[in-house]
Amino acid sequence: MKKHLYNILEYIIKLESNIAFYPSLISLVGLLFAFFMYYLESWGVSKYLVENAPILVINNIDTARDLLTTFIGGLISIMVFSFSLVMILLNQASSNFSPRLLPGLISNRRHQVILGIYNSTLLYCIFTLVSITPHGDKYQLPGFSVLLAIIFMTVCLAAFIYFIHSISQQIQVGTIMDKIYDKAYERLSQLIENEKTIETKFPDTSNWKSVVAKKSGYFQDVSLNSLAHFAEEKKLKIEIVQIKGTYVLKQLPLFKYSGNDLDNDAIDEVLGYFNFSKNELVEENYVLAFKQITEIALKAMSPGINDPGTAINAIDYMTELFALRMKKRDTSYLFDEDDNAYVSIKTVNFEALMYNVMAALRTYSKHDVIVVQKLFMMLTYLLDHADAFDKIYRKIIIKEIKNLYQDAIANQKNDADLAVIENSMAKLKSINSSDFNI
Repeated sequence: MKKHLYNILEYIIKLESNIAFYPSLISLVGLLFAFFMYYLESWGVSKYLVENAPILVINNIDTARDLLTTFIGGLISIMVFSFSLVMILLNQASSNFSPRLLPGLISNRRHQVILGIYNSTLLYCIFTLVSITPHGDKYQLPGFSVLLAIIFMTVCLAAFIYFIHSISQQIQVGTIMDKIYDKAYERLSQLIENEKTIETKFPDTSNWKSVVAKKSGYFQDVSLNSLAHFAEEKKLKIEIVQIKGTYVLKQLPLFKYSGNDLDNDAIDEVLGYFNFSKNELVEENYVLAFKQITEIALKAMSPGINDPGTAINAIDYMTELFALRMKKRDTSYLFDEDDNAYVSIKTVNFEALMYNVMAALRTYSKHDVIVVQKLFMMLTYLLDHADAFDKIYRKIIIKEIKNLYQDAIANQKNDADLAVIENSMAKLKSINSSDFNI
């Protein structure tokens, strides 16, 4: 029962990133409220208000119809324009920055709520208009419901103004990088906080039984709560051998386990905890933040855009994230009540992460001495903070400094630019002479 509850909760959390989730939910609320008001009108709420508070009731049939018809037409126009703005935002983000940004932009909750407000008000107005029905030789006029429609339309206009402001902010690369950074920082901080401080030793898994993937796809996430409950129930130790965000081919090992053999039903149950999807979110995989910010920097350095300032800003964000990443261990485990590790999770280690980012930046930025200087500043900052966490990080950073120096010198022809690079390297060697053998 607990495993199914974990699966349902995680499914709902993932459903939130769908652009139709909140609009559908709020639209349903608007529809139900329209029926609720129809029920109140059948009990004579408008008649009561006409007698006691006539200012709260629209008491003219033509005025009510004209208002509701105008609201319906206006809301359809606003919705079309708003959806067009969203498409423009997504198209510009994809072409100017990176297609990887689209899932994060689509999952913007504020935009979803605003679109839901439009749709719920539209449905409310339609059903209120339909409720104006003949009653004998007169019409049953839901006067109070029409007044509420005016209020809701006013809210829609305010939401539309805010939507225009929000879209104009969202389309700026600084805002995009800031949100990516905030989500990654929060995710990394959470992982660091949940790490055990005890020394962890996990058994050798080379001879463990393997379970292969039954389909190909991007390994997005795994339900750790369900997996941990399963391992504890079956008295197993499990190692997840694939890294989140990688493309897993069919028949490749997905996880290994030690303990009693699992039957086909149990294996199918465990495989159900692994989520394969093309949509990745930074909230679930912090490594995606490094990929996205790196791709924004690379796009900025392309000849078509040629925006070194954006690349420099991206390096600033990555400096902070790398400094935080050094606080995290390269291995992740789930522990039982006795602090024994029984689930091992394979993660991207610091060396691979640093190399992948720097290899891309060196390839596209080695000709720009300003960006090269900024990269030296980033690596120098990380080198100064490496000893506080793990000495192995120091060796990794020095290796990347040497690679950067080699590429930068080979791609500069101006003597002044070469002098700047040599000067930066000389300062590093003077402070850390024992670590450099160039």
